[in-house]
Amino acid sequence: MRSLFAGFAVCVISPGAPAAAQTFSSQHYELRLVTVAEGLEHPWSLAFLPDGGMLVSERAGRIRQVAPDGSLSEPLDGVPEVFRSSQGGLLDIALGPNFEGDRRIYFSYSEPGSFFSAGTAVARARLDSAGSRLTDLEVIFRQVPKSVGGHHFGSRLVFATDGRLFVTIGERGEPELAQRTTTNRGQVIRIDPDGTVPPDNPFVGQAGSRPEIWSFGHRNPQGAALHPQSGKLWIHEHGARGGDEVNIPRAGANYGWPVISYGRHYGGGRIGVGTHNEGMEQPIYYWDPSIAPSGMAFYSGDVFAKWRGNLLIGALKFRLLSRLVLNGEAVVEEERLLQDHGERIRDVRQGPDGYIYLLTDSDEGRILRLEPVKP
Repeated sequence: MRSLFAGFAVCVISPGAPAAAQTFSSQHYELRLVTVAEGLEHPWSLAFLPDGGMLVSERAGRIRQVAPDGSLSEPLDGVPEVFRSSQGGLLDIALGPNFEGDRRIYFSYSEPGSFFSAGTAVARARLDSAGSRLTDLEVIFRQVPKSVGGHHFGSRLVFATDGRLFVTIGERGEPELAQRTTTNRGQVIRIDPDGTVPPDNPFVGQAGSRPEIWSFGHRNPQGAALHPQSGKLWIHEHGARGGDEVNIPRAGANYGWPVISYGRHYGGGRIGVGTHNEGMEQPIYYWDPSIAPSGMAFYSGDVFAKWRGNLLIGALKFRLLSRLVLNGEAVVEEERLLQDHGERIRDVRQGPDGYIYLLTDSDEGRILRLEPVKP
């Protein structure tokens, strides 16, 4: 469907509205943006700890804790080397499904290889009791093969309700490889938390195909979340010049890149055969022109009760927050929020307190909390 508009952390960070808070209007609420923390170098992802604290990844290769007063810890020790170039670096971060018992966290990053090559990798490690270092590091997935260049790594990590891990990976600027299942390019990957392949993955037992693949034909998926009712994975991915998509990846399905797209090449030419092709899935929603989506969350809290069930997506290019209203698996309305905000939004999370948290992508990135002026 086309766009309708073509060691810290001891308590939950309490809401407040300092004098410098920005205010905005929306269809249902007057809103304000409150700065929770600042001074982050291109923060990429945010994870909430059970005791109310946060972990935040910085693309430069750092993981920090954020205290309730917004102060930042020193970078955690034990983070592996990352390929820091263009879009590459330390990317998504997520708590393991049994974090309170085993203190495992998971993160994705661009892993350096030989001769300036790199590829998306996923590692898990334990956060020590002091919250200052990672131990027992294991790399549980590596994109095969690595390639030269700093574009289209993906990547988001989402644990399904059965505890298995979905990983989104980009096609590394090699679009023709997104149609192949012999390599890892432009895919959703499904693995167990230890990196082994579930036996019911769609390409298990198919000669020449990578068994970890769940779906393929994606371009550069940088948003992923589980639907709170159905438990299905939803993703969004960058198009080229137009054609950013929202998809619900099905096992074994082909999402068409670069054979079909609602966008065009940056030089203006048509991509592939057009917008439809037999055996290739249609997006449930797309943007033209592109908004450059990054980060997404289904809202399920009480603070913004009128938004319950909506899908929230950050935008890098248009520097806004897109609110998608759903009817089942169809998008029926879009509201564009924070359009005068002026900062690239890299991640979107619902906090345990029901507020919406955003990461801004810059050399002086911030963690922001979105609140209704009158709760």
